[in-house]
Amino acid sequence: MAAPLLPTLHDPSPIRQYDRAQLKQLSDEVRACVLDNVSRTGGHLSSNLGTVELTVALHHVFNTPHDRLVWDVGHQTYPHKILTGRRERMPTLRQLGGISGFPQRSESEYDTFGTAHSSTSISAALGMAMAAKQKGEDRFTVAIIGDGALTAGMAFEALNNAGVCDCRLIVILNDNDMSISPPVGALNRYLAQLMSGNFYAAAKNVGKSVLRAAPPLFELAKRFEQHAKGMVVPATLFEQFGFNYVGPIDGHDIDSLVPTLENLKHLEGPQFLHVVTKKGQGYKLAEADPVAYHGPGKFDPQVGLVKPASAPKKTFTQVFGQWLCDTAAKDGRLVGITPAMREGSGLVEFEQRFPDRYYDVGIAEQHAVTFAAGLACEGLKPVVAIYSTFLQRGYDQLVHDVAIQNLPVVFALDRAGLVGADGATHAGAYDIPFLRCIPNMSIACPADERETRQLLTTAYEQDHPVAVRYPRGAGAGVEPHLALDGLPFGKGELRRQGQRIAILAFGTLLYPALTAAEALDATVANMRWAKPLDVELLLEVARSHEALVTLEEGALMGGAGSAVLEALQAAGVQMPVLQLGLPDRFIEHGDPAKLLASIGLDAPGIEQSIRQRFGAVAG
Repeated sequence: MAAPLLPTLHDPSPIRQYDRAQLKQLSDEVRACVLDNVSRTGGHLSSNLGTVELTVALHHVFNTPHDRLVWDVGHQTYPHKILTGRRERMPTLRQLGGISGFPQRSESEYDTFGTAHSSTSISAALGMAMAAKQKGEDRFTVAIIGDGALTAGMAFEALNNAGVCDCRLIVILNDNDMSISPPVGALNRYLAQLMSGNFYAAAKNVGKSVLRAAPPLFELAKRFEQHAKGMVVPATLFEQFGFNYVGPIDGHDIDSLVPTLENLKHLEGPQFLHVVTKKGQGYKLAEADPVAYHGPGKFDPQVGLVKPASAPKKTFTQVFGQWLCDTAAKDGRLVGITPAMREGSGLVEFEQRFPDRYYDVGIAEQHAVTFAAGLACEGLKPVVAIYSTFLQRGYDQLVHDVAIQNLPVVFALDRAGLVGADGATHAGAYDIPFLRCIPNMSIACPADERETRQLLTTAYEQDHPVAVRYPRGAGAGVEPHLALDGLPFGKGELRRQGQRIAILAFGTLLYPALTAAEALDATVANMRWAKPLDVELLLEVARSHEALVTLEEGALMGGAGSAVLEALQAAGVQMPVLQLGLPDRFIEHGDPAKLLASIGLDAPGIEQSIRQRFGAVAG
């Protein structure tokens, strides 16, 4: 048996000297390394097992980091990290102080562009390629984009621009939804290498130059070429964008990948390579159920995922999914919309029960919002299930297409606040500030599972747009009511009566606020709504206390605490106010509880901040 290769690698340069047998051996070792580490730390598994050979081939053919690799979405870059000097740090993956689960420029020179939201790679890679051309630098730029990410309009905008740019850009479509039938696998390999070779390119150009003198013959030849290629490859679309299309080829076949990539380096103009991979490749359990193994927690690779012995607490996502089904059963106008996050947003049961009212629009958040606006114009009641961080991508549509027209669209904002292991790119830190400033918009901040269901009902009953924000995972464990009963619109409640200081809690931080209040003998108000603010409750509390504390798991600048200050100023009330929330910096990945503690948003931190600010007044 050959000696292991991976322990000797500290950067990709030796890989460029490997023969095909060594590349295949290295791929096996990288795949084992991915499986071993993800089973210990949790993380994205299926997608990374599917990109092993492609990653090895890219670092073999291209002179990285001089040649740029731009990954899209970015959660399939564990093999890339392993090969670029971070293998020994893989046990720290997605943990506080450890390496990120996505490419990160500050982490490595091999991470040329930070990519955690999808469909950005072609735009970024084109910018890099044109910069290299402008500076006179001889380098390749390669964008690796998934088939899901290619559904977004931004990807097609970039393709449209790139097709008219003369630069060294290669776009690789990592397609893991289709498969190459074994009988035509060898033919596909042959055609891909043939069409990426200099002989084919030269013959095509010579033929065109000779036939230009006879236009009818030239047109006939061009049509024949397009139709002949179209019989074996879906080339027409990408060639219309101005790319030379090659593929599809087997993305797990080193003997196909390497010569094809090498040939593409010698062609002029933008190139498009279609690579077919299989999610979970090499690990039978993940191959059989790539969705379950997309982002698993810790598990034993020999056993696979095991259901917990006791039922876990119900998550906010599950509460939303059940509410959506129950409300749809009651109201035939309800439609559910997701931008390619069926499982993550809790719409699996809804799709099964109400397939004619379920719309997965692909990774196209802008379209999702305006599509919902169109449905609302015709009297339907759309509910857009979307992560807080992804709604940022549909902001213009939210303003112009929903809010200005005052359409009754409900936005179910999952992953509000810190998300933990996915880090800054996925944190729902900004929804209160960016929604609060939009006329006609309302924002509900439920404190627990029961309130989430109730406030979703309240939002659905309104005749204007409303967002309901809730975090990832489970909350305090307050069982929701089975009834579809709402709560008063724009109204909060007093949860604890204390002395001197009142804490105004927005959302799930109500519970650590209650704990801190016991030590401080403080009043606690569960505000429930960031907009409209319950000004009556606010002024009542302000009149009877010496100081106020606002508390939110969101950005402080422009957030719910700012709304409180604005309301006090408008009422002519002057009093000390301490704002607690997410600081003005990006908070990286790690365990959510540890992250909240690190920024003083757990119960001890809240108590400490209040004592530091108000001293003897507190308790």
